[in-house]
Formats: sequence, structure tokens, C-alpha cells
Amino acid sequence: MGSAKKYQIDMCHGPLFNKIVIFTLPLIAANVIGTLFNSADMIVVGRFANAKALAAVGATGGLTMLVLNLFFGISSGVSVLASRFIGARDRKSLSRTVHTAMTVAIYGGTAMALLGILISRPMLQLMGTPPEILRKACIYMWIYCAGIPFVVLYAFGSSVLRATGDTRRPLYYMIFSGIINVLLNLFFVIVCKMDVAGVAIATKIANLISAVLVIQALRKAKDSTRFVWKRMRIDWKLLGEMLRLGIPAGIQGSCFSISNIIIQSSINSFGAMAIAGNTAGANIDGIIYMTGVCFFHTSLTFTGQNYGAKKYHRIVRAVLLSTACAAACDIIIGWSGLIFGRELLGIYSTEPEVIEWGMLRLKVMMPLYFLCSTMDSISGALRGLGYSFIPMIVSITGVCLFRIFWVYVIFPLNRTLTMLLSSYPVSWVMIICVNGTILYFALKKLINSRRMAIAGRRR
Repeated sequence: MGSAKKYQIDMCHGPLFNKIVIFTLPLIAANVIGTLFNSADMIVVGRFANAKALAAVGATGGLTMLVLNLFFGISSGVSVLASRFIGARDRKSLSRTVHTAMTVAIYGGTAMALLGILISRPMLQLMGTPPEILRKACIYMWIYCAGIPFVVLYAFGSSVLRATGDTRRPLYYMIFSGIINVLLNLFFVIVCKMDVAGVAIATKIANLISAVLVIQALRKAKDSTRFVWKRMRIDWKLLGEMLRLGIPAGIQGSCFSISNIIIQSSINSFGAMAIAGNTAGANIDGIIYMTGVCFFHTSLTFTGQNYGAKKYHRIVRAVLLSTACAAACDIIIGWSGLIFGRELLGIYSTEPEVIEWGMLRLKVMMPLYFLCSTMDSISGALRGLGYSFIPMIVSITGVCLFRIFWVYVIFPLNRTLTMLLSSYPVSWVMIICVNGTILYFALKKLINSRRMAIAGRRR
């Protein structure tokens, strides 16, 4: 296994709680630090440029995620497959998975970059982006999309590392590239006076660095996760399974982005100050959102490895522990963020109107974010078990369709930001109820089938 073995976790044996903590804490740290470094874009622009530049960057948030979410979904399919093959000790299939994933990342990421550049301006116009910030928003999107291949490479490479239980090295890479991002932000914006273009270029340079680091980690691996450039090719059978598991998650994420774009369009109707305040608030609650994403990956990976090893009772314990830890973390962080909300918003902008708009968002979102992390943990378990289509349908219905209904039917009854944002926690509760029921019966079916198989062998 080589030196990489010290970073890996055996998820199929031994106490679960400690391993969940060891796996998840670096993941949370990496995602929170990544979010903080991304927030540096907003902070530098908001403090050293102006509120309109901050609004221009914020107006692109839903669109950037729409462009990327399909690949993020496929990367979860990579993680599920790799976890299963590790649990089943199928080294040949694991190696083919790694090389298929990285090949798709390079060619698919390039294609998505070109598409993103083409659709950026029409989509921003369709979203009702105010004319005074449209040009800057387009500049940010064009530069951002040009670096998409680096983002996708990092996502696919780190998904392979996560499947082995290695969440520490992605943390180290995130810290290093994030520091570079902050330093370049300050240089491009303060020294070069480049505002939105400067933070976009800084982010893409940081993305390139993190992609190079994760590729190097895979190239130096001594086990079946080792990546060799000459072996780059697509195993079409594995790609089909990867897409079967990942595309529903990608479609689900894209639908989340579509609903967020529609909500952003409604926020745009309140004006540039509201966009700036909501952008700052979204960056703060984005930190707590990332903890839920981390427990999604924890639940998915522990479920995937133990599913491959046929340890179904262990899956139940892992899911319960992951969900409880996710909810507890978000309750603590959420209330802390709300209590210190004005101070945190003041980091992004000193304009009182921007801070007031930001507080409106925090009051709705922060106390209830534990519902989102619970939803993510349940969804991760379902995907680790191989259920991809049903959670997608549930999430599309509960998030995309329901939020669109809310925007066009409920929101007009009381056109306030509070009413608009209330669609988020209501949709989380709906999805928890449905996906939780599906997970219960899926696990019950697995455990019963295992019992019958053992009973049959004893006869």
C-alpha cells in the first residue's frame, strides 16, 4: 500500500464512531476552509472594490453550480464504485475505475468549459441580472468557466481518495491552494485594480494547483488507486455504471441549481443591495451547508464499502451515527452563525443596508440548516446502496418543483425575502420524510435477504 496507507481507513472493521469522526473532520475542515477561501473573493471585492462588484460575483452563484453539478454528481458515482471495489477487494476493477474517471474528467471538463462560456451571458440575462452589474458578472463567468477542467479533475481525484478513507490530503491541498487564492485575490484587486476579473483569475489558479496536487497523489499511490497517464482509457461498462449512479445525482444537483437560479431571479428584483446582502449571507450559511455535504460523503462512503463487504448491519449503525453527528454539528454552527451574524456580515461589507439584507437570510436559514444535513446524510446512504434514480425523483419534486411552485404561487402572497427563503426548510422536511422511508425499507430488505442467505447455508 506504500506511504498512502497511513491516510486510509478500514471502514468495514472496528468501532464506527471514531472512524466516522476521523473520516469526516478533515472533510469538514477542507470544505469549510474551501468555502472560506471562496468567501475571500466576496470579501476582497466587497471591501476593496464596491457593492456592485460584490453583487456581480454573487449573481453568478446559481449559474456556476448549474454548470458544474452534473460532474459533481458523476464524481459521487466514482466514489460509490471505488468504495465498493475496495470493500470487495477487487483491485483490477478499482484501477479501471480510476483511469476511466480521470479520462472523463479531462475530456468532459473541457467540453463543459466551452459550453459554460457560450451560455453565460444569455443565462445571466434570463435570470434578470440588473444591467449595472451584467458586464462584470459575464466577465466573472467567462473566466470561471475557462477553469472548469481543473475543478472537475480535483473533484474526481479527491473522490477516489475519499473512497479509500483518505480525507486528510485533500484538506492539505485545499489549505495550500486556498492561501494562494487569498494572496492572489489581494494582489489582483488591490494592486492591479482588476475587481471581479482579478478574483476569478485567482480562483482558477488555485483550482489548477489543487488539481495538480491530487493528480500527483494518485500518481504516487502504491496500490490499485495509482494513476498512470499511459493507462488513460475508458472502460465503457464501468463508465455506464458510473453514470447510472452519478448522473441522477448530477441531475438532482442541476435541478437544485435551477431552483436556486429562479430564487436568485426573485432576489434580483429587490435590487443590487439585496443581491449583495444575500450574497454575503449565502457565503456564511454556505459554511454550514458544507458540513452537510461532508456527511453526505461520509454516509455514502461507509455505506459503499460495507455494502461491498456485505456487512449490512454495520451500514445501519453508520447511517444513524452519520445523521446524528450531521444534525448536531449544524445546530451548533447554525446558532453560532446567527448570534454573530452582524459581525460576520460586516466582514463582507460595511454598508448598513447590505448587512440588513444579509441578516434576513441568516434568520431564516441558520437555525434550520440541521434539516439540510439530515437530508444529505440520508441521501448519501441511499446512493451508497446503489439507489440513484428514486432519490433523484424525490429531490427534483421536493426541491426543484416545490420551490418553483413556492416562487410563483406562495411568494407573491407576501413578497418578502423571508417568505422567499422559507421555501428551503420546508422542502428539506419533505425530502427527509420520503427518502427516510425509502432508506428504512431498503435496509430492512438487505438485512432480511442476508439472514435468509445465512439460514440457507446452515441447512
